Amino acid sequence: MEKAEVVLIPIPAMGHIVAIVEIAKLLVQRDDRLYTTVLVMHPTLDPSTTKYNESLGASTLPDRMRVINLPGVESITSDTKPSTWLSSLVEGQKPHVKEYVSKTRTQCELSLDAPRLAGFIFDSFATGLKEVANEFGFPWYAFSASGAAFLGCELHLQALHDEQGVVLTEFKNSDVELKIPSLANPLPAKLLPSVLFQKDSLANFLEQARALAEARGILVNTFFEFESSAVNSLSNGKTPPIYPVGPIVKHETDRHDVGWDGSKKHRDIMEWLDDQPPSSVMFLCFGSHGSFREKQVKEIACALENSGHRFLWSLRKPPPRGKWEPPSDYANFQEILPKEFLNRTAKIGKVIGWAPQVDILAHQAIGMFASHCGWNSILESIRFGVPIVAWPLYAEQQFNAFLMVVELGLAVEIKMDYRRDFHGDNEIIVGADGIMKAMKHVMEQGKEIRKKAKEMSRISEKTLMAGGSSYSSLVRLVDDIIDNQP
Repeated sequence: MEKAEVVLIPIPAMGHIVAIVEIAKLLVQRDDRLYTTVLVMHPTLDPSTTKYNESLGASTLPDRMRVINLPGVESITSDTKPSTWLSSLVEGQKPHVKEYVSKTRTQCELSLDAPRLAGFIFDSFATGLKEVANEFGFPWYAFSASGAAFLGCELHLQALHDEQGVVLTEFKNSDVELKIPSLANPLPAKLLPSVLFQKDSLANFLEQARALAEARGILVNTFFEFESSAVNSLSNGKTPPIYPVGPIVKHETDRHDVGWDGSKKHRDIMEWLDDQPPSSVMFLCFGSHGSFREKQVKEIACALENSGHRFLWSLRKPPPRGKWEPPSDYANFQEILPKEFLNRTAKIGKVIGWAPQVDILAHQAIGMFASHCGWNSILESIRFGVPIVAWPLYAEQQFNAFLMVVELGLAVEIKMDYRRDFHGDNEIIVGADGIMKAMKHVMEQGKEIRKKAKEMSRISEKTLMAGGSSYSSLVRLVDDIIDNQP
């Protein structure tokens, strides 16, 4: 039996790395012939490299799998534009990936027992590395960390631009509604990702979409039963084969969420949840880059206090204005919250910093999830049957909110067209009444949405088991890799 190695390369964003690593694990579990290597790209090599390996559980990886940190790209500095740093990173990593391929081929020639390189799986944001695969004659696949509906939207918009000459930047603040094959309902153009509304970032978006058409196949972090219409719409003969392989959600064997290093705080949160009745707690968490400034924080606090419901709120400190960096934890919540808020809500609420999100969503006390609608967060909520209150912030989150609220009926909106730049510098204020109304609706009248969420949860649990749709999709992918290795 010939051994085959698949090399997977995510972008250096924790959600993408985790998803790629989990796929690498699934591949070696599905076929004894497969070996997988995850090459982690870094702008520069710094102490966070160790964090990546620790958080991924690199010391407990399954046999036939490894995670390797590529050398850093020194040309990327704090002055590198946000719109270009990723393309600069990919370009700077090409020599290192080439070197890895060369070494692997040499090892294979020297040892008959060494696995032969069979192909690549690139993060959809790292498809610029396809030049390396093409140069050496290896097949490559793309991995979309977003859903099938958004993938369909991306490809449709690229076709509108390239084939019909539609000026996509003109959709900004437009009242136009778009008919997109991967959606049953017309999509308001104002819910498209903001990258489409700026020329430099639009160019990157279009380049990525064009590259996907060259892939041998596209892995999508979704499952057929969740996005059946969207998956079917992509089986049109124009798009490479689609492999729904989700939901990729880290849980069970993992002690804590990735990035969570405060076991005492983790235990404190879990013990507090243990004391709450089932489905009674409203959980608010807005992702690794989600934060609000003081005026909005006070409106959220007012909504929570007036709702009368129990709550667990992950409250993060925004970066300084104009700085391109993630939020941090507050040293003292009193500096941002209304006076005496913590005292008045002590019996029903808990305010925390970084949240072990998966562990929290898996807890029976959680009855609702106020979320930014990042795709990983959506899949986590689906996996554990928790209905969402949608408050998108940036990227494709407005689209995801539309999918959940309008298309699938698995969420209620706070403000679906809420939008701000990545730094949160143009923040608009959503009033306490609107926030409270959406949350109370799910907690008090959300019987139907809760039932749908629980049913989808049951399906999601089975899909990666033998006989499930995503399990079968992975088997098809493995067969394609084995049958088409050079």
